[in-house]
Amino acid sequence: MHEDSAAIAEYWNAAASSFDDEPDHGLSTGPTRLAWTRLLERWVPSAPPGPFDVLDVGCGTGSLSMLLARRGHRVTGVDLAPRMLERARAKLAEAGLPARFLTGDAAAPPVGEERFDVLLCRHLLWTLPDPEAALRQWTALLRPGGRLVLVEGRWREPGQDDAPYAAGAGRLPWSGGIGADALAGAVRPLVADLRVEPLSGDRDLWGRPVDDERFALLARV
Repeated sequence: MHEDSAAIAEYWNAAASSFDDEPDHGLSTGPTRLAWTRLLERWVPSAPPGPFDVLDVGCGTGSLSMLLARRGHRVTGVDLAPRMLERARAKLAEAGLPARFLTGDAAAPPVGEERFDVLLCRHLLWTLPDPEAALRQWTALLRPGGRLVLVEGRWREPGQDDAPYAAGAGRLPWSGGIGADALAGAVRPLVADLRVEPLSGDRDLWGRPVDDERFALLARV
């Protein structure tokens, strides 16, 4: 584990109790939940060729895992912060939905020789000490023809405009996010095809208007 990982895990453990307060984290309001449900159904369809084996890396409190499980997908979530996973397990258990949650480094998921049809990652790459190594690892975990779904952007944490979000964050190569062109450049050598969908313009996804860059990068290996 990287030397900064303990501080990063501590930050997200402390954030777990209030993490779902943000509309796009907890997906507690109808329009935001519906907006993400529609996107996921398009990116990860539950009708043939689905349902799929999905690996949700950096799954947090399991909001997207729950939407995927509700559509019949077989979901494995991975997160570095145990308290985030406590909330994810409780959330899906309360909904009566099956899913598996593993504590571990999302950059190197503890799944052994398992392979997946879809790897989903939302708002995580900016937190990783070596995001390009993570991308290589993730594509290696996909079956032939598997789908890589990355929801990313460039933003500043609310109230954290100038301060790093965790000790050592200033050393992170993609701190503050990464733009679509730069991420596409990093992913393109690893995949067979790739496209980018802008997401900033859909206020329902975020629960409010946003003026920073947010997008989905969708690729197949």
